[in-house]
Amino acid sequence: MNKVSHAHYQVVSVLGCLLIFMSFVLLPSCGDDDDETIAPKPRAYFRLTLPEKKYVPYNAACPFSFEIPDYTHVENDKSFRAEPCWLNLEFPSLNGKLHLTYHEVNGDIDKYLEQTYELASKHQIKASGIEEKLVSRDSSKVYGLIYEIGGNAASSIQFFLTDSTKHFIRGALYFNVAPNTDSISPVVDFVKKDIYHMIKTFEWKNDAASVRFAKAVNKK
Repeated sequence: MNKVSHAHYQVVSVLGCLLIFMSFVLLPSCGDDDDETIAPKPRAYFRLTLPEKKYVPYNAACPFSFEIPDYTHVENDKSFRAEPCWLNLEFPSLNGKLHLTYHEVNGDIDKYLEQTYELASKHQIKASGIEEKLVSRDSSKVYGLIYEIGGNAASSIQFFLTDSTKHFIRGALYFNVAPNTDSISPVVDFVKKDIYHMIKTFEWKNDAASVRFAKAVNKK
């Protein structure tokens, strides 16, 4: 072997050793970087501070009464379609609102039942399912259905209550945020308990004067 070939052989050998050495040094660190890059991050949500539950009576100039959380307030519906005793139960700290629409029944209860079913069914496109729960309190003549709407529907709970002869009221809960089950489910579950309490304490006044008074107030 001549001197040039021998020198070339030595250079190749040294470079080979260096490459092997560098691969042992660099590969572990590259592996660490890759792990940090592709490792899935745990999903995080904002910490919610939910208010303490405490209920107070709501008894206005309408033919019904019920208990509401003390962290809410009731306002008259000011939309152009609003009728007497159409109310909004506001949840300011939770960015939500329960719409309540009341109707006097004059032999036309089927119309309101059909409207309620159609409005709840509109959410089936985004809903993962709709569960119906019966309300039946003979002692107070309060009957109805609660619709619990799963998935990313705009309204997560709706209901109607009636005495079947004179009164009909419908409720629908909405939040002022894009519907996302994962992010708002704790708030929805929290407010559901308030709605169930409201329904549990709901009573009809059976007082026609209260409706006439409400109509007079709305005309002013």
